[in-house]
Amino acid sequence: MTQVAQGGEGAAAGFASAATRRKPRLRKRLNVQSVLGTTPMIATAVGVFIICIIFSIIWSFTNSKLFPNFNFIGWAQYQRLWSTDRWIISVQNVAVFGVLSIVGGMVFGYLLAVFMDQRIKQEDLFRSIFLYPFAMSLVVTGLVWQWMFDPNLGIQSAVRQMGWTSFEFAPLVKQETALYGVVLGGLWNGVGVTMAIMLAGLRGVDSEIWKAAKVDGIPTWKTYLFVVLPMMRGAIATAFILQCTGVVRVFDIVIAMTQGGPGVSTQMPAIYVIQHITDRVNVGQGMAAATMMLLPVMVLIGLQYLVRWNANRRAGRA
Repeated sequence: MTQVAQGGEGAAAGFASAATRRKPRLRKRLNVQSVLGTTPMIATAVGVFIICIIFSIIWSFTNSKLFPNFNFIGWAQYQRLWSTDRWIISVQNVAVFGVLSIVGGMVFGYLLAVFMDQRIKQEDLFRSIFLYPFAMSLVVTGLVWQWMFDPNLGIQSAVRQMGWTSFEFAPLVKQETALYGVVLGGLWNGVGVTMAIMLAGLRGVDSEIWKAAKVDGIPTWKTYLFVVLPMMRGAIATAFILQCTGVVRVFDIVIAMTQGGPGVSTQMPAIYVIQHITDRVNVGQGMAAATMMLLPVMVLIGLQYLVRWNANRRAGRA
């Protein structure tokens, strides 16, 4: 019996050692398969994004018109760009749009996340309602809000039919208020995804934090604002970066709502780029404007990696 037991133990040890030897081979196979599986995606990313970005920057230093060429003219396109009133107005508009959209999106997104964090009934239904606008096309969103702001079809007409004949609410028809109307449409479209990110951050907070706050007698609103919110740096950074990239490339909703008007009151950099590449047949000028749009995105990416590097360095010291 002892010999049989020893034989069984030896066989088990042999199987274990064989399995141990097979693990590195299995890992190598999985690594090779993963590399082969991601090669098309990597090739697409390199070919479509990186190479196209490089050529866009190169063509911004040329006098390309209908078709790109390599007749370099130095910084002339950028000098012309920053001496054009339409471009300067576009930058001012996107700055105002960005500040209002980001601040409004972060505030309302967090408030909705706090509301959802109360473990309300039908939470899935409310989450779907808040996220539904984000699932819609920006063109559809723009058209919906254009109809709502239309003085003959939308909110103003409905209120006047109720008896308030002097009521006025048609922001898109006035240059002074058109941009704020676009901001409202953009907020409605994007605040849901910010809510989802913030809610994930709230649900990731340790329950002991809430217990400690209750023991110390801290009101719930102060706990959310001064205790929990500073602990959600990751969620806040993610939502902030997503909103910033959305602001830089804002195009669809503006075209659907105002076509960049009235006048140039809602003109955006992305519209300037598209118009110069297509309507005005000036590829060099369009690429110069596109390159300037790329700069804030690169700055954001650089800041993100800097923050990660700093966090990793502190973790290494700890």
